[in-house]
Amino acid sequence: MSTQQIYDQVTERYSVASKGVALEYGASVAKAFGYSEDELADTPKESNLGLSCGNPLAIASIREGETVIDLGSGAGFDVFLAATKVGPNGKVIGVDMNKDMLSRANEIKTKHNKTNVSFVESQITDMPAIPSNTADCIISNCVINLVPENEKHLVFKEMHRVLKPGGRVAISDILAKKPLPEKLRANMALYVGCVSGASLVSQYEEYLQEAGFPAESVLIKHDGADLNVYIETNPDGTRTIGGKGGNLCCNPSIQSAPAAPATNGSSSSCSGPNQECAFDEKDLADLEGQDLNDWAGSYKIYAVKS
Repeated sequence: MSTQQIYDQVTERYSVASKGVALEYGASVAKAFGYSEDELADTPKESNLGLSCGNPLAIASIREGETVIDLGSGAGFDVFLAATKVGPNGKVIGVDMNKDMLSRANEIKTKHNKTNVSFVESQITDMPAIPSNTADCIISNCVINLVPENEKHLVFKEMHRVLKPGGRVAISDILAKKPLPEKLRANMALYVGCVSGASLVSQYEEYLQEAGFPAESVLIKHDGADLNVYIETNPDGTRTIGGKGGNLCCNPSIQSAPAAPATNGSSSSCSGPNQECAFDEKDLADLEGQDLNDWAGSYKIYAVKS
């Protein structure tokens, strides 16, 4: 797959995901990855599309008055949660390339009068709209794995640039437990499902250190979450083995709606209930019977800029 093919497929999949309305699915997935009932109650429900693979806020230690940047912010789920923590004297900036996700996020922002929130249209590999030394904390949730491997190092360099000295990285992402076989790495359905694009832990350690984060500040830990939650969670939020949540990219919709046209750029986050699927039957057949936990896991990644 070429870099552009990856971006095009990821963009198409998440443009469709931006139209999702499976609120029960989203809540169930979020709770499976560590969000509390209180957190879910504190953020607009329509911002939660069930695209998380962890809870970066659990390790971010966000304080009142801080500036937080969310890379691959999608419909704004973590942005709005962080906004309650930074308070009126702080601000949260969501960055995403997908126009459809940004449109949804801005609609939610306006509806709920979130005055300390803004959204920026940009790739996370290059964010010229954000000055250096802006953020106290950078969060991200199941996004960086979607960036083509040959460009991932650029994301960490941008993190280091936009962080203030002493600023911290607190992200959740899916990483590979072992090198993936070519059959799975080439599977586009599995790529947009956040698995086949996953890097090894050692690669993230290398990217962080090359970007300028001291090795002693870097902590990467497997959080033990079950990735099969995406497949086994039904649209109504219940979970059963072989549930109707779908197979990563092609989940049934709660509401029948046309897929949005693809817009230019990459997007945010991981798997959730969709309206349509753009992948061939062979890609989907290759996923039959796969236990995602055999190959990858949800990890928390933390680092501090010196």
